[in-house]
Amino acid sequence: MAIREKVFGSGHPTFADSLNNLGLLYMEENHGAASEALLKRALAIRENALGPDHVDVAQSLNNLANLYSGEGRYGDAEPLYRRALAIYQKALGPDHPLVATAQNNLGALYARDGRDADAEPFYKQALAIREKTLGPDHPDVASSLSNLANVYQRQGRAADADPLYQRSLAII
Repeated sequence: MAIREKVFGSGHPTFADSLNNLGLLYMEENHGAASEALLKRALAIRENALGPDHVDVAQSLNNLANLYSGEGRYGDAEPLYRRALAIYQKALGPDHPLVATAQNNLGALYARDGRDADAEPFYKQALAIREKTLGPDHPDVASSLSNLANVYQRQGRAADADPLYQRSLAII
């Protein structure tokens, strides 16, 4: 990281990549405050150097939102996820796999927050995109099927959940 900062400068996106990666490592090691500081710094550099609508900015927003969501800070995570989704949709089109990931992340946020009715449409959209772009037998499709089935199960909709679980198991 020090080499990248020296070679590229502290405002360069390549240096932001290093900050981002270290922030993700700290997130996995449950060093929330250190992770947040690095991810925010990477986000600021990317926004400044690349503009507010660049896909790398969306990646930074998503990573910071993942941290917040993992800490139960759903109110902080939601606008970041929504902004990342909007950037991906604008930059990559509505059917890109990263759009599906952003949809899935919003669904997961709502599900963790006990808002299954809000999670359901995002999980459905993620599933539709993944089936269309990745094919019906991709592991990400299995994940989407399982996520949606979990929502149905919590809603007492076992008849809707069962075929999704069965399909997910057949894929994995």
